[in-house]
Parts: sequence; structure tokens; C-alpha cells
Amino acid sequence: MLDSFLTVSQQVLILFVLIAIGYVCGKTKLINETGSKAMTEVVLYFVTPCVIINAFQREFDVTMLIKLVVSAVCSALILLFSVLVAQLLFKKHNPNKASIYKFATVFSNCGFMSLPLQQALLGDEGVFFGATFVAMFNIYVWSYGLITMKGKSEKGAGLKILINPGIIGTIIGIVLFLCSVTLPTIVAQPVSYMAALNTPVPMLIIGFYLSQADLKKAFTDVWSYVSMGLRLIVLPLVTLFALLLCGIDGVLLVSLIISVASPVAAITTMMSAKYGRDTELSVSLVSASTLVSLVTMPLIVGFAQYLS
Repeated sequence: MLDSFLTVSQQVLILFVLIAIGYVCGKTKLINETGSKAMTEVVLYFVTPCVIINAFQREFDVTMLIKLVVSAVCSALILLFSVLVAQLLFKKHNPNKASIYKFATVFSNCGFMSLPLQQALLGDEGVFFGATFVAMFNIYVWSYGLITMKGKSEKGAGLKILINPGIIGTIIGIVLFLCSVTLPTIVAQPVSYMAALNTPVPMLIIGFYLSQADLKKAFTDVWSYVSMGLRLIVLPLVTLFALLLCGIDGVLLVSLIISVASPVAAITTMMSAKYGRDTELSVSLVSASTLVSLVTMPLIVGFAQYLS
């Protein structure tokens, strides 16, 4: 148990060193809002798909295919359960704040925080399963998440579910995996180089947002504690024991727990700004939960590794 905790702690601390560099860059104006948005676009549209495609570059194996399907089903059910919990707890709140609480509770930073940690702890197999969670995450973001933030369905939302970078990367990766296609070196090498950016660049972005955030709003609001408690502790632990009861263990179990135990998704702030919600609250929740996850992620992920 102690070894698992120390291993995860070390990897999380490495990520937080990178976050600290982003924080300093934000405070010293080496990274500004425009630069941060540009970096975010690069990660979303190029780096994340490359990470997923790179993870699926493996010889076809029936056992892995079965695990992939199991991972997709589990991811969908985990997110569905999170939606039900969020709807139940925050349904009577002011719509402006309730939309932030719900979004923050349901959506973890499974792209920016989870994929780098899955890569560090579990290798390509961990990212292989983590990619399916990211795919389901995108489906829920552009359906439930969009309705939550906007208040109604947006025209073209169904198309966004199908053509967003995470889904496209996953589809390409799965096709390559199913057909046992190995990319030629002239393509595989650039994909690998871009995938390698998935650890440092997102951490710098998170660090920048931390440098701009006023954490008082998250730490002085009772319902922010509820949302963060659900996001960082309750949902990961419920998921862990539910998966164990279903007989899921090993790399698949730990990969899913890393995805669920991550802090509030950075896209919470992007969506709240786009649809005129409480952006200050969203930034505070993303930033505060990221700081708190320095303690909660090693404990929960280490516990999952120990039990698996």
C-alpha cells in the first residue's frame, strides 16, 4: 500500500512541478491569456488525438478488444452515475451556479491530468483504456454538458459529438488497432513527438490558470466543497468498489480510477465563459480542486493499485 502511494505521489508531484512552472510563467507574464488559449487549442486539436492514436498502435488482440469494450461500457456508466448524482444534489440551486456545480462534479480533467499520469504509471496500455474514457467524456460534454451550461440543446450539438478531436482520434486509433495497421515511420514519429507534449503543455496551462485564479470563492463556498468532495473523493471511491464488485482489476481498474479521481475539468471554465455562466466560480473550482488533488489522487490511486 505504501509503495503504491509513494509511486503515485511521485508522479503527481512531477506534474505539479510542471504546474508550478506554468504558475510562474503566468505571474511573470511569460504566458498570457492569448498564449494559454493558443496552447489549449494545440493540445485539444493535435496533441490529444496523437496521444490516443499512439496508444492504439499495437497488434490486434482479442483480449485487449474485449477489455476495450468493457472500458467503454464502464466509462459510460460511471459518467451516467455522476450525472444522476449531480442532478439530484444541485437541482434546487440558482441555475447560474448550479450549472457550474453540476459540470464540475461530472467532468474530471481526464485529458490533461489523467492521460499523463496513466502514461507514467501504466504505460501505453493505461492510455489505451484512458482513451476510451476520454471518448465517452466528449460524448457527455457535448450532450449533457452543453445542455447544462446553455440551458438547452444547441443546434449542431450532435455533429460536435462526432467530429470533436477526441472522438476522431479514438476512431482512427481503433480502426488502426482492429486492422493491425502500423503507421509508417514518417507518420508515426511526428505522432509520437506530438503525443509527448501531452504531459508538459497541459500542466503549464493549468499552472497559468492557477496564477490568475482567486481561490477564495471555492474555499469560502459550502457547495464548492460539496462539488469538489464528490469529484475528488466520493465518486472515485464509489467507482473503485463498484468495479471491484464487478470483477474488474489490474491496469483497466487503475486506469479508470485515474480518470475518475482527476480534478475538475479545465473545459468547465471554457464552457462557462462561452455561455455566460459564473466563470469566476468555475476557475476557482478548477484551480482549487487541482491543488487538493495533490493529496487525494495519490491516496485513491495508490489504494486502487494496492487492491488491484
